[in-house]
Amino acid sequence: MSKVLVIGAGGVSTVAVHKMAENSDVFKEIVIASRTKSKCDAIAAALPGKNIKTAQIDADNVPEMVKLIREVKPDLVVNLALPYQDLPIMDACLETGVSYLDTANYEPIDEAKFEYSWQWAYQDRYKEKGITAILGCGFDPGVTSVFVAHAVKHHFSEIHYLDIVDCNAGDHGKAFATNFNPEINIREVTQPGKYWENGQWIETKPHEIHQPITYPNIGPKESYLIYHEELESLVKNYPTLKRARFWMTFGQEYLTHLRVIQNIGMAGIEPIMYEGKEIVPIQFLKAVLPNPGDLGENYKGWTSIGCRIKGLDKQGKEKTYYIYNNCSHEVAYKETGTQGVSYTTGVPAMIGAMMYLKGLWKKPGVFNVEEFDPDPFMAELGKWGLPYVELHDVDLEFS
Repeated sequence: MSKVLVIGAGGVSTVAVHKMAENSDVFKEIVIASRTKSKCDAIAAALPGKNIKTAQIDADNVPEMVKLIREVKPDLVVNLALPYQDLPIMDACLETGVSYLDTANYEPIDEAKFEYSWQWAYQDRYKEKGITAILGCGFDPGVTSVFVAHAVKHHFSEIHYLDIVDCNAGDHGKAFATNFNPEINIREVTQPGKYWENGQWIETKPHEIHQPITYPNIGPKESYLIYHEELESLVKNYPTLKRARFWMTFGQEYLTHLRVIQNIGMAGIEPIMYEGKEIVPIQFLKAVLPNPGDLGENYKGWTSIGCRIKGLDKQGKEKTYYIYNNCSHEVAYKETGTQGVSYTTGVPAMIGAMMYLKGLWKKPGVFNVEEFDPDPFMAELGKWGLPYVELHDVDLEFS
C-alpha cells in the first residue's frame, strides 16, 4: 500500500492529485497539505469517493513539516509548493527518512537566482540516509530532460546541440496574466538570458536573442532565449553537448506589460515601506493579478514543448531529431479544471511519483530525472494525457 504526502494546493497539485486518484492501484492514500487548508479541501471535494485527506502546514517550518510527515507516514513527499520551500521540505524528509520529489529547483526568496547547487549539496546526506530525491519532475524541467535521456538511449551515440522549445499559443482573454505563480513566473522571465556553448555559460540581456520558431500545428511564433534550470543538469550529465539553449514564446502585449511592471518597480523583490508597513512589490503584484488557477475556464489553444537535438546516431552519422508534446488548454480544463500549463506539470509529477513507488526510479541520493531509465516514464506519458511525437532527420530551424 503506497501513501503520498502532497505539499501545495495550486493548479499543479490539482492536476497531480486528480491523476493520482485515477491511478488508485499505485496511490492507495493521498494526503494534501498547504498553508491554506481550504484549498486542499476543495481539491479533495472534487474527487468524492477517493482516499484523500487534507492538512494545514507551513512548509517553511521544518519542525512542523517533520511532525506532519511522522503523523502521515508517507512513502514519498511530493513537493508542489513554491521553489523557496524546497530546502525546508528536503530537510524535513532527511530528518524523517522519507524520499522526496519536486518539479522546480530551489531559489532563495530574497534573490532572483535559481540553480541546483543547493539541492545537489544534499547528495551525500540522502545517500547515507538511504532515501531518494527526484529533482525537477514537471514538464520543463522534467519531461524535456527525460526526452533527452530517451534520445541518447535509443537514437544517438553523442548529442551535440540541444534546443528546448516552449510555446504557449493559448489565449485566456486577460490583458495580463501569468500561467503559474506570478512571483516565480515574472522573476524567471525577467532575468538575464544564459546558454551553454563550447564549455562555458554565455549570458545575454533579458530577451536580447529571439527568432521565430515554427511549432507543430501552431505555426511560427516569436521565441526568446531565456535561462532555464534543466540546462544546468543536462550539460553536466551529457558532456558531449557543444551548445544547449532554451526558448520560450512571449506575445508583444505580454512583453509590454512586463516592461512597464519592471520600469515602475513592481517586479522588485526588496521590501519597501508603505503606510507604515513593509511590503514586497512583486508579492503585492501577485495579489492583484489574476490567479493562474482561475484561467482555465476561458483558455483556448495549445501549448507545444519539446527538444530539438542534433548529434551523431548510433552508427556515427549526423542526425537531427525533434520530440514534442502538444497539449490543449480546453481538454486540460475539461478533465481537471485547470489550464494546460498546470496540466503539463502535474501529470509528470504524478508519473515521477509512480516511478518511485514502483521501485523503478529508486536509489539513494539526489538525482535529476535524466539520471533514471527514461523508458518506463515514457511508456506512461500518453496513457495519462501527454502523448509525444518523434520526428527524425528534420530541419531544426537553428544554425
